[in-house]
Amino acid sequence: MTRTSKPPVRKSLILITVILGTFLGRIDQTIVNLALPKIIDDFHITVSAAGWIATAYILANAIFVPVWGKLGDTLGRKKVYIMGFVVFIIGSILAGLSWNLSSMILFRVIQAIAGSADYPTAMAILAVTYTDEKERAQALGIWSASFAAAAVFGPLIGGPLIDNFNWRAVFLINLPVGLVGLFMALTYIEESVSDKKTRVFDWFGAITLGISLSSFVLVLDKGIEWGWFSVSSLICYAVTIAFLGIFIRIESTHPEPIVDLKFFKNDIFVQALMNNFIIFMGLMGSVFLVPVFAQTFLGYTATQAGYIFIPMAVGLMLGAPIGGRLIGKVQTKYVISLSTLVAGLGLMLFLRLDPRSTIIDAMAPLAVMAFGMGFGMAQRTNIVAAAVPIHEVGIASSVLALARNIAGAFGIAVFGTLLNSSIERNVLNITKLSEFTGHTALQYQQFVSLITLKAQIDAYRTVFLSAGALVCVGAFIILTMRNVEMKKGIQVHVE
Repeated sequence: MTRTSKPPVRKSLILITVILGTFLGRIDQTIVNLALPKIIDDFHITVSAAGWIATAYILANAIFVPVWGKLGDTLGRKKVYIMGFVVFIIGSILAGLSWNLSSMILFRVIQAIAGSADYPTAMAILAVTYTDEKERAQALGIWSASFAAAAVFGPLIGGPLIDNFNWRAVFLINLPVGLVGLFMALTYIEESVSDKKTRVFDWFGAITLGISLSSFVLVLDKGIEWGWFSVSSLICYAVTIAFLGIFIRIESTHPEPIVDLKFFKNDIFVQALMNNFIIFMGLMGSVFLVPVFAQTFLGYTATQAGYIFIPMAVGLMLGAPIGGRLIGKVQTKYVISLSTLVAGLGLMLFLRLDPRSTIIDAMAPLAVMAFGMGFGMAQRTNIVAAAVPIHEVGIASSVLALARNIAGAFGIAVFGTLLNSSIERNVLNITKLSEFTGHTALQYQQFVSLITLKAQIDAYRTVFLSAGALVCVGAFIILTMRNVEMKKGIQVHVE
């Protein structure tokens, strides 16, 4: 066993390398949504059918994250990271050359499987590269900010690519960028493995978890379309619960489980996971409505709506280093709590939006929210690495990634449903309190349009208020967490 000690320049290059990989994988999830209208036209498919392009990616990504986390700790993080990078590039090229919906879905699944290798291995690579507690927390914070920033830059990059070229460009651009990232990974990342070797891989655990997750994510993605109590949704609920029960039974007896259930007996790990789940559910579940609002009520194009997110990127970049400097000066739980509270208050600022709002009115809440999220990112990510043994960082980070992904899907499902139900309820309530005094059909149409507009605006406010309140609750929950004793140094095998 040797203690890693790398020069600062080398560490920075490793950090830049994993940031590039994470950014490339995550931006792909957002950038493809902009291309869907063009893909629908080219493939002559329905909007509902096109939805499976995104659904297939989400399902495959969720299923394979825990598998890669375990394999990375066992086979070597660099090997798994490189493998994921290569397959992701190949999948991107194939997706850019796809000729119909079936081929597109297949190649998106390949992309998703490969992309899911990044998060758990990248976090473990950084954990063993930065052995100093403060440096490690800062590095993890900057890297985590890139995860969130990818959602911001997706519309900014995707819009011009689609407008100036075509939808295939959003996939093919991954080739030159991916080759740069692959070269950097091969050059700068050193191999590291867990002290604890896996002798019997938990295939049954991986399969049952995959079935449970795929069923759950599927109903979250399609629940609004199917109906939450439709036959299809009820079948998904039953499959999710049944296979989750089988998975827990397998993991409780397997000598080398793919997800160690003892993590969930660690109150620090559980509370950190809860905070991450709440904040990502609230943020992702409500912020996805911002470009919809901008295009529907403010008259923006898709590219113009993407510009709204520029201050969000700035907020993240400003917040992440500030939070990193607080390491060792302020207790972790207080930094996480304050950052979560600021993010929640940022969401509350969306309550001011209406059809007369300017672009600044939409940008300001995103900037505040992103800044709050950014300066707590270092502690929010590092606390998970600090709460588990170093040989299980990859597995723990895969659980964190899984929680964030499911939180986003769950938030979009919950708040999408809340928006629709609020609009229906508001229309009925406003109609009861309104009186039509006109005389012509045109006046009646205007009367109905105003009721609908009022109902929709109030429904958006209900969503933002609920999301903001949820995130603020997460800020107070984390205060109950006991203090964390960070690891001062990490020892790993280095080849």
